[in-house]
Amino acid sequence: MLKKTYYISCILIVVSLIAGCSTYSNKLSISGEINELEWDASIYHTLNSFDSVKMTVINDSISNTGLTLYFENSSNYNCIFGEHYWLEKKINGNWYRVPVMIEGNYGFNDIGYNLSSGSDANWTVDWKWLYGSLDSGEYRIIKDILNFRSAGDFDTYYLAAEFLIK
Repeated sequence: MLKKTYYISCILIVVSLIAGCSTYSNKLSISGEINELEWDASIYHTLNSFDSVKMTVINDSISNTGLTLYFENSSNYNCIFGEHYWLEKKINGNWYRVPVMIEGNYGFNDIGYNLSSGSDANWTVDWKWLYGSLDSGEYRIIKDILNFRSAGDFDTYYLAAEFLIK
């Protein structure tokens, strides 16, 4: 059992390092303001394709600096998700990555939350440190989740949940 836990921990560390060490370039206008017209287009085209595993926003939790997500696993699979996430904004009908406010590299806590078969969970995120306070608009949060079978044997899926900042 200890060996299995060690392998799971190693996998989570590697996945978190790969996903958590991403950086996005801030596209600033001449005045120093972030210019939405120069944001990078979304790189996610296949979302919410993990049958019977869902992620939704708890509507009364939404603020300009965070929200709470609800995960539900109705599948027969053991799932694991971490603390990393990405925010995107819908502009003229297309999704664009919200630029981070941090210059240089950033990272997330290296932890894996278990979402076993038939279970559910809430997860709260505060993005003020990374994205600042969001302006009004239509957004989505994207998180990856693993269909974990055994050490080295897992599939990665991407879940998205939309929300509105007024």
